[in-house]
Amino acid sequence: MARPDKFTFLLLLLVSLVFGVKSYISLWTFTDAGLSLGSLKTPYWDFLNLWFGSHLAGSGQVELLFDPEAYRAAMRALFGATLPDHEWSYPPSMLLVGVPLSLMPLGLAYWLWTLGGGVALYAALSCLRPIPRPLRLLVVISPVVLQNAFFGQNGAYTTALMIAALALAPKRPLLAGLFAGILTLKPHLGILIPIAWLAAGYWRAIFSAGTVAIILFAATGMIFGFAVWADFRAVTTPLMVSILEAPFPQPYHTQAMTVFIALRALGGSLALAYGAQIVAALIAVAVTWKIWRTDAQALQTVDRIILTALLALVATPYGYSYDGAAIALAAAWLAISRNLTTAPRLVLWIAWLFPVFILSMMFQIYGFFVLIPIALAAMLGTLPPGTGVQASSPGHSTR
Repeated sequence: MARPDKFTFLLLLLVSLVFGVKSYISLWTFTDAGLSLGSLKTPYWDFLNLWFGSHLAGSGQVELLFDPEAYRAAMRALFGATLPDHEWSYPPSMLLVGVPLSLMPLGLAYWLWTLGGGVALYAALSCLRPIPRPLRLLVVISPVVLQNAFFGQNGAYTTALMIAALALAPKRPLLAGLFAGILTLKPHLGILIPIAWLAAGYWRAIFSAGTVAIILFAATGMIFGFAVWADFRAVTTPLMVSILEAPFPQPYHTQAMTVFIALRALGGSLALAYGAQIVAALIAVAVTWKIWRTDAQALQTVDRIILTALLALVATPYGYSYDGAAIALAAAWLAISRNLTTAPRLVLWIAWLFPVFILSMMFQIYGFFVLIPIALAAMLGTLPPGTGVQASSPGHSTR
């Protein structure tokens, strides 16, 4: 690594760590009501849903997950009457992950979950051979990944699953299918994987993913009762749609990052916002199909994988900043793989640092940070690799 590159690496490392330390100090500083100063909730934030909902299911009270008011009442009985609203928002199969965690004390489960996400993301990045180890480490402690940890969210896991699924499909399709099947726990973040695999002809990976998804569905039903799937469709799905369509302003809109939210922020109707989101999704599908066709050799494999992960953020109407670990990955990769002028480098800095200033700006520019993955995707697709960057192409023997 050249001296200027080392300086930039150390500077970004320092900025990321300062952001993380500042965030975690506020997270573990409490108000008089006993809530976190950083979140105005418990310091476990969104992880509390996974732990508490799974705790209810594991103790035979799974029906409370589909009664929002009873769910909130039970949570407040344990964590205090001032606790803001929470709701169970996951597919029932997420209980297969959550119940083992709920057997641990909340604090221990939270830290295992958080540290596990970082390890999973680093391991997945190791599948992208052109990315050097220092850069993998930098991505794992980037502001967006630290923000994901701050929320107790699962963005590090979902990004890791997507990257591993796409990277391993050519030579280890069954393992790739396993990871894609697990990603059905948050299916809206993996919707482009089947498009890529259909385009590339990775049939064994598709079969493996479908098998894993069926197993997860069946295992969930056998353990918790198949009624949970009907309840999920009848209660949870409409609830999450109502949250998506809620009028402005809502506190959670500060983290929204989708075309849908951007159009709503401009005063667009629901019909217009949905229409724009559908157009964005169709473009993402078309681009994904094109870059994964067997005759498309313009992009090297790592570019295709990162570009697909970025497009997945554009395709979904239900996306938040903490889902965006692929943004840090794309910014880091572009920085070392392209010969960039000042303007593109400024875009990369904005992409890297946006979680640092998102809370102070998002109330003025709802959802418009979706322009970041769009800009990075455009750069990946149009800027030629710099000198010294070796192209690689996926294997074809195991399709």
